[in-house]
Amino acid sequence: MSDPSPYIALALQTTCFAVNGDADARAARPRMAEAIRRIGGQIAASKRFIGPDVRLVVLPEYFLTGFPMGEPTAVWAEKACLAPDGAEYRALGEVARANDVFLAGNAYETDAHFPGLYFQCSFVIAPAGQVVLRYRRLVTLFGPSPYDVWDHYIARYGLDGVFPVADTEIGRLSAIASEEILYPEIARAHAVRGAEVFVHSSSEIAAALTTPKNVAKQARAIENLAYVVSANSAGIEGIAIPKASTDASSKVIDFRGLVLAEAGYGESMAGYAEIDVAALRRYRRRPGMPNILSRQPMHLWTQAYAGVDIQPRNTLLDGSGGLNVPTPAFYAQRQRAVIDKLADAGLI
Repeated sequence: MSDPSPYIALALQTTCFAVNGDADARAARPRMAEAIRRIGGQIAASKRFIGPDVRLVVLPEYFLTGFPMGEPTAVWAEKACLAPDGAEYRALGEVARANDVFLAGNAYETDAHFPGLYFQCSFVIAPAGQVVLRYRRLVTLFGPSPYDVWDHYIARYGLDGVFPVADTEIGRLSAIASEEILYPEIARAHAVRGAEVFVHSSSEIAAALTTPKNVAKQARAIENLAYVVSANSAGIEGIAIPKASTDASSKVIDFRGLVLAEAGYGESMAGYAEIDVAALRRYRRRPGMPNILSRQPMHLWTQAYAGVDIQPRNTLLDGSGGLNVPTPAFYAQRQRAVIDKLADAGLI
């Protein structure tokens, strides 16, 4: 296995223009197309400024649409969700091709195998324009996930389709979606499949104080001896939440947990740094206490988790194996039931 040459990764901090106020897809799709055009220009200008060795660009979470704010599942799917082979992915492929970069981002998308639902997808598009990684968010509070239709999903896509790793010319890439950076098991499941660079699209509260997600980004890098390239929104326009609530802290973290670069507030290309996969591989092959990945007692964790059931799976499958399309109230009711279950068991 030959090692990639060092290259620059850019966590592009760009503004999200929400489509919540748009009545339907006819109003929302032009807004999404304009966002792609605008971001393409930002990538091109940033690469001219930084240098030609920019090979990886990570975009924020749901950068084309914002997030659903109480819209029924069918409404959001029609208005804001991408088709896996749709026009938006093709346009993003053109951006990747024009700038000769691997382009990572996050969007809501439909799946013909699960009609009536949508998933939040973190993707990587290669410089040739094709999607080479598609990871669907597993832990989400207010939207469908593969875990909600687990038996059907795993039967169709397999476990490697749940935790995909793309073996590319710039290293082995995997995706962590937004809040999932707080769940060590998500990153670990990718790492044990060879992931070296975590692309993390987020739209999160940042502050001068230490935040849970910023702590978690460094922790996931240290635990897995992996790079983390984390792109946050430069605010969200078009919703009632104050724009700058989700802004700042786009960053690149190395495999020792060191922050190599970090953006301040506002639209910014300041969150870029060198990725040296060869150095990471040397570090992973080096004996010693810091080599946490090599010291994982996985059978022990399997035993510790065996029989523990917190968030139930298959909650969107009915008794006959069909799909239940959730109402907006479903998710809060489900979480309340889980909390009550833990309390009744004396665990909380």
